[in-house]
Amino acid sequence: MPRLDVETLERFSIDLLAAGGASAAEADVVGRSLVDANLKGYDSHGVMRIPFYLQMLAEGEAVSGVPLDTISETETVLAADANWGLGRVQCGRLTDRLIEKAKANGIGVGTLRHSSHIGRLGEYCEIAAQHGLVSQLMVNTHGAARRVAPPGGREPRLGTNPMAVGAPHEDSPLILDFSTSATAEGKVRVKKIAGETCPEGWLLNSQGQPTTDPNDLYADPPGTILPMGGDQAYKGFGLALMIDVLSGALSGGLCARETPITPKGNCVFMLLCDPAHFGGAEHFAKEVKQLIDFNRSCQLIEGVERITLPGDPERRVEADKRANGVPLDEGNWQQLLDLAGRLNVAAPAL
Repeated sequence: MPRLDVETLERFSIDLLAAGGASAAEADVVGRSLVDANLKGYDSHGVMRIPFYLQMLAEGEAVSGVPLDTISETETVLAADANWGLGRVQCGRLTDRLIEKAKANGIGVGTLRHSSHIGRLGEYCEIAAQHGLVSQLMVNTHGAARRVAPPGGREPRLGTNPMAVGAPHEDSPLILDFSTSATAEGKVRVKKIAGETCPEGWLLNSQGQPTTDPNDLYADPPGTILPMGGDQAYKGFGLALMIDVLSGALSGGLCARETPITPKGNCVFMLLCDPAHFGGAEHFAKEVKQLIDFNRSCQLIEGVERITLPGDPERRVEADKRANGVPLDEGNWQQLLDLAGRLNVAAPAL
């Protein structure tokens, strides 16, 4: 399993994206974001996405160099159209504008439609936290890429519809980032490319039976990813359904449907709040700190080393990978090497 230092993997990723059709500036933004996902432990949203992004660029389902258009705007609200631009670029622009609104008016609420895949949701919450803002972000799959069946069903009806919530706290913000399904689709794809099986509890085959074979998800007819919640799966599915409403219907985009009429992408709902305009920034910081300290002081069950709060796993994984390099499984690494060969991009020496 190859390990690459962060700067080398960033440079390789940026070069691949630029050679595959992204502008130099946008390749830089997207490439660094993908590596950051790997650093935080989200390989499903990391550099394994590059071949898919470039395929979409080649087929015209994603576009580099397009503007973020305003559909409707007030002092606190922005509804925008991404024009199928690269998702990390366009959602980054939405985030920047909502930060300005939240700092000026206490709140910034925005939606985005016609966007390609925006990447790891937690990254946007981290950006908001750097500005002292509370954040909530959710996306659907723009009416395409159905992967999850309703509890009791065996046909996919919704996307994995992830959600992230963030709160600033010194240099270790609380960042909760999760799919409303048992796992992200990208994690299944990573296993498929790597030739590995999935853990039990992730998938059902097309007959509605449990399976650990990632290929079952992409079969014809397809399998499904289980909703989050185990025996309480109706809660995870219900949350996914409401995310489809808030991101798809509210944005002017699309909710899930039988026959997709747009490329795979994301509709986005984003909410940013400035504590200074509510109960006060100092009060907020004090309460969040005592809440964190109170939970970390909990007596541990035998064999447990620490209390883990939102954002802790990502920081631990990042510290290890910055020190020891970013590991990539052989299957996904070979895909990047094959892509580099086709694009005449020099592969890094290991």
